[in-house]
Amino acid sequence: MSSSTAQAGSAEQKVAVVTGASSGIGAATARQLAAQGYHVVLGARRTDLVDELATEIGGTGRQLDVTDEASVDAFLEGLDRVHVLVNNAGGAKGLDPVAEADLDDWRWMWETNVMGTLRITKGLIPALIASGDGLIVTITSIAAMEAYDNGAGYTSAKHAQALLHRTLRFELLGKPVRLTEIAPGMVETDFSLVRFEGDKERADAVYQGLDPLSAEDVAEVIGFVASRPPHVNLDQIVLKPRDQASARRNIKTG
Repeated sequence: MSSSTAQAGSAEQKVAVVTGASSGIGAATARQLAAQGYHVVLGARRTDLVDELATEIGGTGRQLDVTDEASVDAFLEGLDRVHVLVNNAGGAKGLDPVAEADLDDWRWMWETNVMGTLRITKGLIPALIASGDGLIVTITSIAAMEAYDNGAGYTSAKHAQALLHRTLRFELLGKPVRLTEIAPGMVETDFSLVRFEGDKERADAVYQGLDPLSAEDVAEVIGFVASRPPHVNLDQIVLKPRDQASARRNIKTG
């Protein structure tokens, strides 16, 4: 099932929603959860890619722009029973110092990482509770824990996204919903390509000389989280490649 009007799985099958599912961590997570038996509802702006992946894994592809309320409302229609939500949509733009900040880039990062996560999560909380065993996984970053030069736009947005998620952990205490924050370090995906506005040479240089995580590495961790019994809550997981010690220090920076 790949059409936007398809029903999300049979009455017995567990349902997982993955945002930003057209490539990278989102696509790898969709494959991982489908392999674990979930009917996966994939959301992304690039409908051709999510439809293709949905067909591959037997899921449902829907158009989704998390910065657009009408798009979010249409995406959420009919999703009244959801067991797993993976908030993966996000990204960075630019590496400008604060003194030269591009306000449009900042707005995009906050709209995508923070408000986008809020829109989707708020909309699916009733469905997650209704499942009787819900799980919210939010993909933040080590940028949600550290600051680094020229990264204030992204790090501030990721800090805010993380605090949204961590606050919800308190607010949903006593409800049948678990919450896990996953904070990756360097993952080789389209992340740097988006940050540098399609400059492939500059994006590739970020990972040259070290061995970063892959999207599949992160997806396997998400799959493990989703496979835990209902009483086990993995609150926060930080994963980095061996070659990276912090946001500012790796084997290239010393």
